[in-house]
Amino acid sequence: MSDQIEGAIDGAVRGEILQRLRAAEREHDVRVLLAVESGSRAWGFPSPNSDYDVRFIYARPRDWYLSLDVEDRRDVIEYDIVDDIDLNGWDLRKALKLLRKSNPSIVEWLRSPIVYRDDGDFAARARALLPEVYAVDKGVFHYLSMADKNYHGYLKAKLVPLKKYFYVLRPLLAIRWLERYRTPAPIEFEPLRALVADNEILDKEIGRLLARKQRSQEKEFVPVIPALNEFIEHELSRLSRYQAKGDAPDGDLNALNTLFRHCMEAP
Repeated sequence: MSDQIEGAIDGAVRGEILQRLRAAEREHDVRVLLAVESGSRAWGFPSPNSDYDVRFIYARPRDWYLSLDVEDRRDVIEYDIVDDIDLNGWDLRKALKLLRKSNPSIVEWLRSPIVYRDDGDFAARARALLPEVYAVDKGVFHYLSMADKNYHGYLKAKLVPLKKYFYVLRPLLAIRWLERYRTPAPIEFEPLRALVADNEILDKEIGRLLARKQRSQEKEFVPVIPALNEFIEHELSRLSRYQAKGDAPDGDLNALNTLFRHCMEAP
């Protein structure tokens, strides 16, 4: 965990987040198992007015899951953004089903460098299962979809949203990590950026953009940056021919069921 990133959350804000998590537990009769930061603050390049993207995984009482209509019951808790705090969570069952599919959101929550609440059990056990449940090829296709959608949706004009460059660069660099190391990519941007450090022009442009992002407002626009667009287009073209190494199966259901039952037995 980066101490610099972890320490980027103001103490008063952290206290307010913890208070809201406790309020959510009382309101919905749930136990928060893990609560983390998931957005640009966790990635290491927030703007001065970036929201706090708080995401949490919660468990309900055991009998809630032993209901005939459990499939029809709501499995998310969402709140309106108040004072820049965006708070929402997923039910444990939903989270584990998505983990089995190598969903990037749940994988990234488990690996976030900014942790608000941790019951000391669930997250550690879930992380230990990643080698058994994470499919690299699924990760590649998830990140490729993110990059392609954001590039063609936002970065083809003369003036473009600054932050959208990172919504494209980060998934593309995460793919490079997956291709090289065959393990889930880091959440923080700096280890990913290191993968292209040998490209001096690209690294210089990324550094300039990072510096501007960290002093700019969330909705700032910038002129299109040719060196970045050239890299992005090259990667999208290259990855359009990406071949999965066989059909990636879903993760180990038995292992995830064991973790789910363990959480049900916890006090």
